[in-house]
Amino acid sequence: HLILMDCQMPEMDGVELVRHLAQLRYRGGLVLMSGEDERILHTVKLLAQAHGINVLGAFKKPVAPTMLEQVLTRHATERGRPARPDRKVYGVVEIERAIKNGELVNFYQPKVSVPDGKLVGVETLVRWQHPRDGLVFPDQFIEVAEKNLLIDDLTRVVLCSALRQYRRWRDSGLSLSIAVNVSMNNLKSLDFLEFVTRNAGEIGMDLTHLVLEITESQLMHNPLTVLEILTRLRLRNVTLSIDDFGTGHSSLAQLRDIPFNELKVDAGFVHDACRNSSRRAILEASLDMARRLGIQSVAEGVEDIDDWKFLSEANSCDIAQGYFIAKPMPAESLIAWEQEWSVRQRTK
Repeated sequence: HLILMDCQMPEMDGVELVRHLAQLRYRGGLVLMSGEDERILHTVKLLAQAHGINVLGAFKKPVAPTMLEQVLTRHATERGRPARPDRKVYGVVEIERAIKNGELVNFYQPKVSVPDGKLVGVETLVRWQHPRDGLVFPDQFIEVAEKNLLIDDLTRVVLCSALRQYRRWRDSGLSLSIAVNVSMNNLKSLDFLEFVTRNAGEIGMDLTHLVLEITESQLMHNPLTVLEILTRLRLRNVTLSIDDFGTGHSSLAQLRDIPFNELKVDAGFVHDACRNSSRRAILEASLDMARRLGIQSVAEGVEDIDDWKFLSEANSCDIAQGYFIAKPMPAESLIAWEQEWSVRQRTK
């Protein structure tokens, strides 16, 4: 049920052994260790996970007994849990019906200022309140919506709901920015610009409070139209954020060619940066680049107190979000969370 493996072994190295374990359909736990460069160790871990192997930990040698004990304890706990059911992915017809029937609901994840910890905004994250299956997460339907030309209708529903919620918060005296994820597929028509500005205008929103987080899961099919829409949105004072920076197609070329005024560093470079030199170097370089470009920086993936302290002490990041600060929540939970967060800030 458990294998402890050195990446550097005589006759067969760890990478080859991982491949053989995958071919044998090994379903136990795997602990990796190596005296090699930690980036090699990280890559072996990614390879094993890509093969579907449960990697419990990856450690530079020598391995501290306390770290190994934590891994073994966690492994024993996981083995005692019942197996999770396979993740259900929904079809086109059901997703289309959900959009039309108003079954999509928005959750909001707080974004806080790193220097003082104050709430400055939220990111909108869609959920599906399924009439039979309960709350369904976006990884079970967003990709299908994108591939079947439903993402535009879905995004517009999410955006309109977020704008109405912004109005309710503003009317109650809570001033913050509200971010909505937008796919490049949403930007294929000039109508999108008019849709955004018209709906924001109807609720009396100052567009400086709207953030559009641009994700690019596919290459741009009509780059001229995309560039025109994004540039005109910036001219109207909408904040454009390059999301998941450093992954996929969110690249330096995008940062060069599109007038982004916010850079959002992917969680994969933020969490554990205090302990991982490669992540730390990439995070620090990204934050420094944002500062030099004169744009706002956001770190996502702040998962624990160590991540938060690292960002706070680095004194180079503007905004942070992640599970340590808060998980995505229904709109009505935000006020109570803000009060609880204020207490946590005073006691840290």
